[in-house]
Parts: sequence; C-alpha cells; structure tokens
Amino acid sequence: LCLVSVAAALDFKYHHTEELEEYLKEVHAAYPSLTHLHSIGRSVEGRDLWVLVLGRFPTHHKIGIPEFKYVANMHGDETVGREILLHLIDFLVTSYGHDPVTTRLLSNTRIHIMPTMNPDGFEATKVPDCYYTRGRYNRNGEDLNRNFPDAFENNSASIQPETRAVMDWIKNETFVLSANLHGGALVASYTFDNGNPVTGSLKGYSRSPDDDVFIHLAKTYSSNHASMYKGTGCDKTQTFPEGITNGYSWYQLEGGMQDYNYVWGQCFEITLELSCCKYPPADQLEKFWRDNKVALIEYIKQVHLGVKGQVTDKNGNPIPNAIVEAKGRPHVCPYRTNEQGEYFLLLLPGTYVINATVPGFKSMLKTVEIPDNTGNFSALKQDFSFPEVSDQIRSRVASCPKTPLYQELARASAAVKPTIHTLVLMTVMLVIFK
Repeated sequence: LCLVSVAAALDFKYHHTEELEEYLKEVHAAYPSLTHLHSIGRSVEGRDLWVLVLGRFPTHHKIGIPEFKYVANMHGDETVGREILLHLIDFLVTSYGHDPVTTRLLSNTRIHIMPTMNPDGFEATKVPDCYYTRGRYNRNGEDLNRNFPDAFENNSASIQPETRAVMDWIKNETFVLSANLHGGALVASYTFDNGNPVTGSLKGYSRSPDDDVFIHLAKTYSSNHASMYKGTGCDKTQTFPEGITNGYSWYQLEGGMQDYNYVWGQCFEITLELSCCKYPPADQLEKFWRDNKVALIEYIKQVHLGVKGQVTDKNGNPIPNAIVEAKGRPHVCPYRTNEQGEYFLLLLPGTYVINATVPGFKSMLKTVEIPDNTGNFSALKQDFSFPEVSDQIRSRVASCPKTPLYQELARASAAVKPTIHTLVLMTVMLVIFK
C-alpha cells in the first residue's frame, strides 16, 4: 500500500518547495531501510537543501561501496533535472527487490540525490521560459556555477551558502562519481571547464589527466540517451559530435562545480545539459523522463570502473591520507585515502601501475590488469599493506590549498622552456666548434 501511494503521488508536473519536501519525506517513510533523508544546509532564504540517500546502507559509508551523487537545479530556471531526479528516486525505490539490476545497483552503491541546489531561484522563476530568467541566480544574484574555487585563476566571487553547503558535503563524503543536471542545450560536457597552456587551452581544449575516462563517461550518458548521441544540438549553428564536448572547447567557465569536484573532491563529475528549453511546459516532462531514464542508470554504474582498495599498516589498521594514484596520471591535488584508508580510482580497462605512498616511507608499486567490472557492480580490488608503518606513525594530513593550482604548473612550464632552448643551443654550438 505504501508503494502504491508513493508512486501515485508523483505525477508529471513541477513540484514547488513544499511539494518536493513532502514527496521526499513520504519516500523515506515508505522505505526507511533503503533511504536516508537529510538537509546539507540552507539557501539564502532559508530553504533546506535536501538530499535523499539510497542504498543497502543509506545512513553511513560502508567500506568498499562507492559513493555517487546527482545534483540538479543549481540554476533555478533550469528545471528538467529537478523533476527527472524525483522520478529516478521513484523508479529506484519501487524497483528494488523486483528488478535484479536495480537491486544489485542499490546493494553495491550508495546513491545521493539532490533534486535542487537552488530552491530560491526556482521559486523566483514565476513564468516558465525557454531562455534566460533571473531565477538562474540565487537570492543574492550569484551564479552558483561560477561560485566555486577555481584551479586556474582566483575566483573573486563571494562563496554563497548553497555553494558552501555543497563544498562541505563533498569534503565529508567519499564521492567517486557525480553529474550535475542543467538545461538550455543537449550535450554531456566534461572537465576541464577552465584552462591554460599547460592543459592545452591554446589549442582550444583543456585536457585533464583522466581525459579518456571523462570522454567515456560523457559518451556513456549520451549514447544511452534517446537523442543526445546524435549531436545535433539545439540549433543549426552548434553541433556536438556524439553528443559530448570538452567544457573549455564549448566555452570557458571560471568557478564551475565539475572542475571543483575533480580537483578538490577526488570526484569525477560531468555536466549534463538535458533540454534545449530551460523551463519547458510540464506536459513535456514525461517524455524527458523517458529520454533520460536508461542513461541515468547506466551512468551510475560507471562508479564501479577501475580499481579500489585499502591502505593499511603492519597491524592491519587503515592509513588515511596516503597518496594513491595511477602512474602517469598525477593530479595537481594528489588523490588520498579517506579515514578508512580507502581509495577509488576510475580507470578504463587496461594495464596500470598503481603507486601508493605514505609520506616519509618508500612508495609501493603494483601492476594491475583492470577489466570492465561495471556489470559486476564492483571495481577491481587491490589493497596495499605497509609493513614498516605502525599505528604510532601515520602520514600527516596534507590539505590542498584553494589557490589556483594550475598557475604554478604554468609558471614552472614557462621557466623550463628557456633552459631547454639554451641547452639545445649550447649543444649545436659545441658540434659546430668541433
């Protein structure tokens, strides 16, 4: 009866703040062992930023189970994502225990869903409009997708309550994969959104160390979407081959959430533009749900790509803040283990050397052959044990500064070039002299 009443309560219309909150609370009441509902903070006007967590262990992180998140409506007038996430919730809770794929997904993944990051902006958009409205911004008139620390240049924007709440949320969870849902185009956009010559901006593309993984993630969504993969865009002036784009190639963006997730949150995030019309009529919502349903599920499965494991000392105790990265893929903010000594690295199938480092001790290298385990809902497991490290000797906490990290790389790169040129010139002169 509970299942029927919850399913019947969610129709294809726009749900304002009170209705959205009521629905989330009804779902949690109907499925208390499968869901956990909490607010990660409040908007400028005091509205809760609700997150519904779904999984076999919804209230807390479980070792070996990766954390995934969807965030929608950070631009208040981009509304499709807000509604399809409610229908995703409905689909997951009603399918668990009945559909084997959904059951395995929820048994092996902890899924966090935030239907709206900007409830004030949504409520401020009084008349639905396909194009820009003031509801895009939060109550203080700030664009939340220009409000995060930037890895390439100083962001002078004052951090907003909604942004701060998301930053703290990212810090307190071990998120591995994420997507933020927007409107106004039809494309899957991936990191980097900003860039400099070190990342290839002079060639119109800003490449991350995990560019191949990001392309795969974007294609996973676009190829499972009803039409995004066609790449036709929303007008004849703009096309996106295979329905994907590098963020910087599309347009440069400072202070974006997806770059922040990747650099400082150790979480791979892409941006999903789901509708040409930002705020379409409600009678189109059912079609949007049908168009995105399979893609939303297939994308979540990608959290099980790559390799995961624990770093422990000689007594089997977890070592937090150990650096674990794939050789040849260094991050400017090194990826570190969490409090349980866990690491998660999203990598495509292939052979890799995984480097685990406890500062002050010799690094440990292990070669791994990574299969495609997304269908098995578990990344390859590879643990590291440091026999010379005891629980009395632990790696110090090393926070990554919120300064533009890639500025340092750019300066270092520029400083090296004259030296190389000088060495080449000297070599030529020596040959001529001889």
